[in-house]
Amino acid sequence: MSSGKVASWAHGEEFVDESILFADDGVLARARERGNELGATPVLPGAGALMRVLAAAVQAKAAVEIGTGSGVGSLYLLSGMHPDGVLTTIDPEVENQRAARQSFTEAKIRSPRVRTIAGNPRDVVGRLTDNAYDLVSFPAQAPHAVDLLAHARRLLRPGGVLVIPHALFHDRVADPASRDADTRSVRALLRAVAESEDLVPALTGSGDGVLAAVLRPVSP
Repeated sequence: MSSGKVASWAHGEEFVDESILFADDGVLARARERGNELGATPVLPGAGALMRVLAAAVQAKAAVEIGTGSGVGSLYLLSGMHPDGVLTTIDPEVENQRAARQSFTEAKIRSPRVRTIAGNPRDVVGRLTDNAYDLVSFPAQAPHAVDLLAHARRLLRPGGVLVIPHALFHDRVADPASRDADTRSVRALLRAVAESEDLVPALTGSGDGVLAAVLRPVSP
């Protein structure tokens, strides 16, 4: 990659100043630090900014996030959602949920706006209502990601947005020499989205990559 391209990527990452998104200017930085300590890799600022834009674009009133981590992605989504929007965020790790709730408290997010659920993501999303959500997000490296994609398509309303961060998976997806199981799994997910007739996708280099797609309305 040319030095100019690297500089452009860095400029994009810094374009939105995350310290101004909440009254407490250190909320996201502290949440990101907690995520790193827990081994729950948080989204980078460029990816978070894109998630925020997508939530705002559909004025999301109901959203599902799989993989709460320490709440970094959650905070970006909440900052873009409708002021009364509710985020349902799911994580199998209780410690992650505890860290995320601390982040929400520090950001002064009203408790009715966030529903945190600790449990197996496939089991939890299987109980959620069809066609009831404006946005669904899960990380590309999530276990059983292709199954989660099927659930996401079921949960989204027509015109709703799918958001998949970490879609370039530490620059390994585009590297033909990377043939480990995790990278192959991410590639399979990206192919499944690209080949879905009911999704309109785009893959960007923001953060560690964001795959976004809109669920096409059903033709009459």
